[in-house]
Amino acid sequence: MNDDVNPVEALLVVDVQSAFVRGDGAVPDAARLLDRTADLIARARRSGALVVHVQNDGAPGADDEPRTPGWELHHPIVPGPTEVVIRKAEDDGFEGTSLANLLTDAGVRALAVCGVMSEMCVLATARTALALGFRVVVPHDAHATQNIPAAPGISDAVPAATVSRVAEWALGDEAEIVPRATDVTFTALPSPVR
Repeated sequence: MNDDVNPVEALLVVDVQSAFVRGDGAVPDAARLLDRTADLIARARRSGALVVHVQNDGAPGADDEPRTPGWELHHPIVPGPTEVVIRKAEDDGFEGTSLANLLTDAGVRALAVCGVMSEMCVLATARTALALGFRVVVPHDAHATQNIPAAPGISDAVPAATVSRVAEWALGDEAEIVPRATDVTFTALPSPVR
């Protein structure tokens, strides 16, 4: 555990849905991602922190189209005052959702972000959290994405691990990028969730 990382009051688990972590569409090293996100969720629950599962509603025909097997959240939900699901239709978990109000009403000042895809939904959600004034912690081993295929005349293939690291880099020095999910610590919410 890294004692230099101050605790957070909330965990955002972005798009950890069957389409992205199981079968042919799974991100590389999905087993690692699932292990790390499960650990973060368990520790956040035990501490009384807010756990927000952000669930993407894909377009018709997409792997994560609502009410299809790929749309289902991978981790079991424990519904209650400190665990909720926020559905979204855009990359950014804040856009068109009640996420900002939920966090503000609960008194959250700092949060951790994990999930998929690093350069899309994780990055967009973390960026908006920073813009809204939240302290943001991103554990390096708890987000993932796909390999980017080669583009003839433009670039070779880009490995998923490189894409994830570039997404972290794109957050600049505002976000706290920590090596391991185990570096993230949680504290109870200061206010009850309404």
